[in-house]
Amino acid sequence: MNRITAAATSLVLMGALACDGGNSSIGPDLPGVVQNDQSVCVIPTTEIFDGGPGKDGIPALTDPHMVRPDHPDAQWVDPEDRVIGVVYDGRAIAIPHTLGWQHEIMNMSHPVMLSATYCPLTGSSMVFDREALHGAEFGVSGLLYRTNLIMYNRSNPEALWSQMGRSAVCGATRGTPLPMLAAFEMNWEGWRTLHPETLVPAHDLSRNQLYGLYRYPYGDYETSGAILFPFPEEDFRRPLKERVLGIPASEISLPTTPGGSGGRTAMAFPFGALDEAGPVTVAEADLGDGPVVVFWNRAWQGAAAFHAELDGEQMDFVVEGGKVRDAATGSSWRLDGLAESGPLEGRQLTPIADAYVAFWFAWAEFNQGTEVWTAGE
Repeated sequence: MNRITAAATSLVLMGALACDGGNSSIGPDLPGVVQNDQSVCVIPTTEIFDGGPGKDGIPALTDPHMVRPDHPDAQWVDPEDRVIGVVYDGRAIAIPHTLGWQHEIMNMSHPVMLSATYCPLTGSSMVFDREALHGAEFGVSGLLYRTNLIMYNRSNPEALWSQMGRSAVCGATRGTPLPMLAAFEMNWEGWRTLHPETLVPAHDLSRNQLYGLYRYPYGDYETSGAILFPFPEEDFRRPLKERVLGIPASEISLPTTPGGSGGRTAMAFPFGALDEAGPVTVAEADLGDGPVVVFWNRAWQGAAAFHAELDGEQMDFVVEGGKVRDAATGSSWRLDGLAESGPLEGRQLTPIADAYVAFWFAWAEFNQGTEVWTAGE
């Protein structure tokens, strides 16, 4: 896991360029995408920055070979590595952050058409439903908005999409929401314990996939207070790089279009606050459109959000004996919302599909007016 090859070194340098190589506004001129026409974007083009590597300089990945955890080609993933987990039609998929550092976008066609995305600069893990967009396949544009990944549609290169904005921001499709699929972020140990038959991308040098041959390529970025591109405003209610599980207020989360839909309030559940409440924590809230519950597991460094209802009845949860239990039946619930024992064994809570994990500074910027959960609420 400590070997550094020449090719891996070049990826490290590419990552460094993504952080500070450009650091200059594109302004109204977006080469290869849109030209000198502010009306084609719903965000100010003066706030779109060149990340450095250029279009496809960070190569998105399409349909990698997938294997199970016990396969030799899955051993590149360490137990403490963070992964983005998805379950579709009973099949579990894990996308390690390590892959996100190198590719930022992974397009899959089977078993579901999805794009799993990770932006290292904003720490944001989000999975999008490609089928809802007629199979759109996304690539890395090399551009950033508010430090966050801008994707482009490979079948329509002039269409730019903001990852954390969850919508098209430039081109003919501007303003179109980007629907999300429910995803869970935790460490690999936790995900493979919950889903021992999960699939994970294989370590395949023949495809120049150097996963596991080097570690985090952005230096001390995650632990420092540095934000490497201009940022309009910082919210110091939480440490800037603290991870939060956030539930947005509306289907589009652009700073230029604040406000909620259906009466929902945006809320962030900081990992630090959840952990202060205990190694296993239940956080309950009502954001205006129904009760929600968040489960936290310290060992797996994971938080997950669910609608706190089952069969139309509100559920109340407590922590007893290191387990999450519902107050009515005493059934025990896993981090991914599945009842693992008790009268409700086998029942599944409905995850909040648009909840996702990001660094606090980015979450607060894209979800202005967000509330912050604290222990005791």
